[in-house]
Amino acid sequence: MKVKPDPRLFWFLKEDILLDLSKPSIQDMYVQEILSHGGMDDVKNLLKMFGKETFQKIFSRVRYFLKKEVRMFWEEYFENH
Repeated sequence: MKVKPDPRLFWFLKEDILLDLSKPSIQDMYVQEILSHGGMDDVKNLLKMFGKETFQKIFSRVRYFLKKEVRMFWEEYFENH
């Protein structure tokens, strides 16, 4: 699946680029950036896009690159759901 990244969050990428979210390294960068800098609607769209199971796998790969508060929120979420 290819997506056009939101320039508000991915200002460092070329405007016409499409991200190939079938590649784990691209998934990691995409999720990390949205969890670090996105708003509630961005995160909701992220969860819809990947689904809980895939999102949890990606989170497990990027968790140590996130701010402590963000990481702790999602770790607690996955423990309770």
